[in-house]
Amino acid sequence: MMTAKTQLILVPGLLCTSALWRAQLDGLADIAQMSVTDEHTRHTDIGDIAAAILAVAPDRFALAGLSFGGYIALEIMRRAPHRVDRLALLDTAAGIDDADRRKLRREFIEQTRLGRFLGVTDRLLPVLVHPDRLADRELVAAVKAMAVEVGQDGFLRQQTAIMGRPDSRPGLAEIDCPTLVLVGRQDALTPLDVHEEMAAAIVGARLVVIEDCGHLSTMERPEAVNQAMRAWLTVGRA
Repeated sequence: MMTAKTQLILVPGLLCTSALWRAQLDGLADIAQMSVTDEHTRHTDIGDIAAAILAVAPDRFALAGLSFGGYIALEIMRRAPHRVDRLALLDTAAGIDDADRRKLRREFIEQTRLGRFLGVTDRLLPVLVHPDRLADRELVAAVKAMAVEVGQDGFLRQQTAIMGRPDSRPGLAEIDCPTLVLVGRQDALTPLDVHEEMAAAIVGARLVVIEDCGHLSTMERPEAVNQAMRAWLTVGRA
């Protein structure tokens, strides 16, 4: 008897689209029925994003989010933990921005409103991918193409939602489903120690560190990420 495929919702990050998860959509299709939300570009409040995703989600589903997508996944866990069978938090954080990060976001917003949106993208690239991958034309082009698709207005909505997000750290100990916490070793935006803290706070969470990898792990090291996600999707299943 074949086991039914897991219903898996994938949530992209800031300035990211479904292309962020392309390798997972291809590589995990045999075990998961996947959908990628675009609600993360439509609202200025993270609660509204979570509510919109839940409104169309199956009764029970697995959930994975990267970066901003992880913030949204944690908001979904706060609102409807009984609906999430398993959780994957990739290159993200449970806490809120410090003063310096909030100042930088406000600068990005101002620069974008002045019509320098593409300049924001170029400024972000060095912290989005491993330094060695900045010369990877195909990867850089894919990252920039996602940003263009999200667009200036989507970026402004996303930054507003991120700055207004609540602190998810107090609720981590209440998460009781199989949880994967994954991070690129050289992630400059959400570093390893943040993920170690999250994994320690979530009972039974598995921490996976992807070597020679920056913030966009699903695109930079898709094979390693797929291996970790496959193990997460199949743990406890017959």
